[in-house]
Amino acid sequence: MTWRRARRRPARLAALRLVLLGSLLHPFSSEPALAQGVGCVLQATTAPARQILRCRDGVTIEAEAGAVYTLVDRDRDAQPDAVHLQSGAILVDAPARTARRGFQVMTPQAIAAVRGTQWAVDVGSSRTSVLVVTGRVAVRRVSGNTRSVSLEPGEGVDVEAGTSPLVVRRWPAPRAAALLARFGR
Repeated sequence: MTWRRARRRPARLAALRLVLLGSLLHPFSSEPALAQGVGCVLQATTAPARQILRCRDGVTIEAEAGAVYTLVDRDRDAQPDAVHLQSGAILVDAPARTARRGFQVMTPQAIAAVRGTQWAVDVGSSRTSVLVVTGRVAVRRVSGNTRSVSLEPGEGVDVEAGTSPLVVRRWPAPRAAALLARFGR
């Protein structure tokens, strides 16, 4: 790595932090904000109120109003590799090519990893729920029994503290519709 390239990395990280800070300070601005050097464009929408983050690698992250999340750029390439979701719900659309890089949603209870898909993650005070819309997602606990399960379209899993095996279930239509309605779907 050259000195010049090393000097740009802190600037990219600073830009990512500014985007996140800007989204917290002005979460529902009517104008899109370009995340300079991050490769993502942030826009706020209404009905229902949410933030949409479109990244140049094709990943789209929608966060419902009030969701608390942080983008993670592990390899410092100015593109998010993961989302750390503390509360609320997000909808992730990650194209198959992103699966090769590995994109994750990390919550206090679970880690959901993309396999080229669209999925929703909802974090409550003691439970993480994951629903797959298209494609496949692997889900495991953060601690305890960390054996993963694989979800396909229409399937979901609720992850709570403990060590019992995760149970994959086909979500009833009303439950899936209620979660997706939070994103205008």
